[in-house]
Amino acid sequence: MASDLTGESAETVEPVETPHRFRFLTVYSILGLALGVAAAALAVGLTTIVRGSPLWSTWRPSGGGLGAANQIAEHVGGEYRLPNGTQLDDVIAKAPSVSANGVTIKVGYVAVRGSHGAVDQVYPVDGSNSVMYTLCGLGDSCSIASGKASVARGRVVRREILELALYTFHYVNGAQSVIAIVPPRTPSVSTTIVYLRRTDLHPELGPPLARTLSPRAPQPATMSPREAQLVDETTTSRSYNFSLTRAQDGNTILVLSPLSA
Repeated sequence: MASDLTGESAETVEPVETPHRFRFLTVYSILGLALGVAAAALAVGLTTIVRGSPLWSTWRPSGGGLGAANQIAEHVGGEYRLPNGTQLDDVIAKAPSVSANGVTIKVGYVAVRGSHGAVDQVYPVDGSNSVMYTLCGLGDSCSIASGKASVARGRVVRREILELALYTFHYVNGAQSVIAIVPPRTPSVSTTIVYLRRTDLHPELGPPLARTLSPRAPQPATMSPREAQLVDETTTSRSYNFSLTRAQDGNTILVLSPLSA
């Protein structure tokens, strides 16, 4: 017994233990730990996005600009093989330009001729917003050196161009278009160009590359029907015959005419 300030006895009040107290403390601790882990994961995810989303592909170039484009050309070109094991073609990356009589001329514009009454589209191009890839099969006139030309082999070449474009748009800052010079089917046949703009491949640039194209480059006889359809949908209507002209201001214009025209 204890006395209060009036001198009368009073009972000592013992603290009451709440039976759920320690349960609440345990739950709050678990929730705090979970929130901390989630915050750390979010920070890692944001860092991944800022650094260029390396999870988009298992390989990526270093640096940027034409240096990155050269690495993309070497990497992608080395993946595509003929049935005998030799490389399908060599890929050369450069700023948009053409050579005439040993002189390199920069391309200032790409003009895409409209088909079936559509309006022509003219796009400015230079080394800051476009990459030109030349695919050379190392045969006569850069045709593929061995094997027979076929629709299936041509589709593999266009798949290679699609892969070059996807890597370029994802990793080369400022790249808005890819101009790819296709190996001619035979030395006597005029070569063609595939012209792809970033907006053309917007649906394919979102998911990881492995969900769009299988990691292993196919042979003509082994491309899956799904990939064959994708390659045709993204590149067939963007394949062109080409010619050159010069504008009044001196700029060289690459004129692209649809193959079906």
